[in-house]
Amino acid sequence: MNNRPEELSAENLLQKWRDDTPGCQHRNHLNNAGAALMPQPVIDAVHEHLNLEARIGGYEAAELENDRTEKAYRSVADLIQTQPSNIAMVENATVATSQALSSFDFQRGDAILTTNVDYSSNQIMLLSLAKRFGVEIKRADDLSSGGVDAESVRKLIRKKRPKLVLMSWIPTNSGLVQDAQAVGEICRETEVTFVLDACQAVGQIPVDVETLNCDFLAATARKFLRGPRGIGFLYVSNRMLERGMEPLFPDTHGAAWTDPDQYTLEPDARRFENWEFSHALILGLGAAAEYAMEVGIDVAANRSFKLAEYMRSKLEDLPGARIFDRGENQCAIVSVGFDHHQPEKLVERLREEKINTSAASRTAGVIDMKSKGVDSILRISPHYYNTMDEADELLEALHRII
Repeated sequence: MNNRPEELSAENLLQKWRDDTPGCQHRNHLNNAGAALMPQPVIDAVHEHLNLEARIGGYEAAELENDRTEKAYRSVADLIQTQPSNIAMVENATVATSQALSSFDFQRGDAILTTNVDYSSNQIMLLSLAKRFGVEIKRADDLSSGGVDAESVRKLIRKKRPKLVLMSWIPTNSGLVQDAQAVGEICRETEVTFVLDACQAVGQIPVDVETLNCDFLAATARKFLRGPRGIGFLYVSNRMLERGMEPLFPDTHGAAWTDPDQYTLEPDARRFENWEFSHALILGLGAAAEYAMEVGIDVAANRSFKLAEYMRSKLEDLPGARIFDRGENQCAIVSVGFDHHQPEKLVERLREEKINTSAASRTAGVIDMKSKGVDSILRISPHYYNTMDEADELLEALHRII
C-alpha cells in the first residue's frame, strides 16, 4: 500500500482496499468468518516464496528469507501487543489450543472451566481429556443477555479450583463477543491459567494480550486477519515460559536432544512449534498482520460492525426471519434463520448469485444451538472491504429466495 490511511478519504480508502483485493472483482464475499479474501500483498508474499522454493529448493529458500520470516514474527507480535519471543507459528487455532492444552499435567479429578458457546473442536478436546484422564468439565453460566457470566466463573473457581479456564472470545456461529477481559482479570486474581481462543477475534477487534491477562492465545490467519489458509499462531506468556510449560510432544525444532536421556527446550514460545511448516504461509501471515495494522483494527472493526448492524436491522423485516445473535456486544458475524428454509440450501442459492455466506450446523456448538432451538443457522460475516451495496445485494437476493 503506497498511501498512508490518513492521507486518503474514507471513500478512497474503501476503493483502495477493494483494488488491493482481487477477489472483490468476482464475488460478493460475506464469509469472512470462514475465510476472508486475501489482499494482494498477502498473495504476493506466498507466491514469491513458493516460486523461490521452486527455483533454489525449500531449505535454501527458508535460509535465504530468514530475515523476512523473523519480520513476520515481529508483525504478528505487534498485532497483539507482545514480543516475537512469545509467538509460536502453528497450522491453525485448533492446533494452537491443543498445543497449549498438552502442556498441562492432567490428573484424575482435575477440573477445566469453560463456557457454553466454546468452539466444537475445543469442546471435543476437553471431552477427550475427560475420557482419557478423568478430567471434569465445568461450564460457567451465561448472562441473561448472552455470553459468559464472569461472576459465575469466579464462583466456580472458588468452589473447585480448575486446572485452567478455556474460552472462545467470539463463537463460530454467532455475533456474540464474550467478556474475555473480565474473565482474564478473575483468572489473574485467582492465579488460574487462562487459555483464550481468539480465532474469530484477531483481525476483527483490537487485541492486547496484557490487557486480556491471557496465558495462551490461539488464532488463525484465514479469517478476519485475511491471511492464507493453513497457518495460525499461539501466544505464550512469559509466565508460562518461566514456569517451564511445554507441549506434550516437542520435536527437534522446539527442543534439542542433548544426551541419550535428556533434551533441552527452546527458551521461547517456539518450543510449541514443529520443524515442518510452510515458510510461504508464515510470510503470508506476516503480510496479513502488516496489512491489518496499516488499515487499523479500530477502522476495520467500526466498518464491519456497522455493516453487520445494518444487515441485522434489515433481515428482521424478511418473512420468517429470526436473528440469533445475543450479548451486549456484537461483532461482524450475523446469525439468522428463516422458517421453512434450510441454511445449507440458502448458501447454495446465494452462491449461484456469486454471494458467499456459510452455514453453521448443530455440531458447531451443541449447547448454544440447543438454546437457540435450531439445528443450523445462516452465517453472514462482512468485513471492512465490503460495501453497503454488497449488503443490499445480499438482502435483495434473500428476499427473492424467501
